[in-house]
This record gives sequence, structure tokens and C-alpha cells, in this order.
Amino acid sequence: MTPVLLLAAEKESAQVTDWAARIGWVVGLALFVALVYWLMREGWKWRGTLQGDLPELPAAPDDPGPERLTMSGRYHGSTTAGQWLDRIVAHGLGTRSRAELTLTDAGLDVVRPGASDFFVPAAQLREARLDKGIAGKVLTEGGLLVVTWEHGDRLIDSGFRSDHAAEHNEWVEAINSMIETNSREGAER
Repeated sequence: MTPVLLLAAEKESAQVTDWAARIGWVVGLALFVALVYWLMREGWKWRGTLQGDLPELPAAPDDPGPERLTMSGRYHGSTTAGQWLDRIVAHGLGTRSRAELTLTDAGLDVVRPGASDFFVPAAQLREARLDKGIAGKVLTEGGLLVVTWEHGDRLIDSGFRSDHAAEHNEWVEAINSMIETNSREGAER
């Protein structure tokens, strides 16, 4: 035999893919991902149950007065004040969404399409500041407007980011001056 025929005779066909094993691995991986997703969802619901003592959020008054400031941007969530990783999920406060903020003499109105709106009465506002992060969202230094407010017996930090970040300083000044004015008027009474 010639060497070429010897080489051809020794060649074997390519190994056939074991489709049953591959399908088994893909199904196993899909089930694992589904389990992890289900566990995360249950954890989210459990956190909401643990925060069930949080009272219902107040609705905006019928006549809140003239607008001081308006802002459109994103709502990034709420946490326990001073604990930027302790997310509050009760009453929809954990849902990120677009937001339209309006500051009036009555308080801060947060309108969120696709999520529940909420209103923070002026008497409940405690502080406004610029920060860099809140529960799952970290930005550059000063890239987040954080408003601290009291609800029930809790202090809550809510994080917002304007479509125009230059507005943040104006909001911090307006909210803090409003808080100072309200506290002076309260002390005079």
C-alpha cells in the first residue's frame, strides 16, 4: 500500500456531539438561574413584610400652593437615614423609576409614572444634601440629591438624580432654607 492510502485508512470520523448531555447541562443551568431569581424575589418580599410597620405614605394635598421648584429625573430608592445600604421596599419605596419632583410650601411631591407616588409634608422634611450613593446606585461625588424626611417613627433618606445635575445645589438650598424657616416658625409658637 502506498503511504497516502495508509493515512486515509487510519482516519476516523469526528466524534459525535452528545446532545443529551448538553441539553441536560443547559436545562440544569436554567433551573439554577430560575431558583436564584425566585430566592431574590422572596427576599425582596420578606424585606417588605419586615417593614410592614411603616405607615401608609401621605397623598399630596388638593391645593399644595405655588411651585417653588420642579425637577424631572430618576428616583433611585429610599433607605433608613444614615444607612445607605438598608433599602426600604415597603409601600413601593424600593422601586426605581422616573420621577417628577415639585417643591411647594406644603412639601415635596414625588410623582412616579409606573410606581406609587408619594408626598413628604414640609413639617416632615429634615435635611437635603448631595451624596454619591444610595442602595445599589453609586455615582460621582455630589451626583445624587438625598432628601431626609421623617415618616412615622423613622428617618428616611430618598435619593434622586435630576436630568440636569446642575439643579441639585438649588434644591439643597431651597429645601434646607424651607426647613430652617419652618423650625423658626415652630419655635416662635
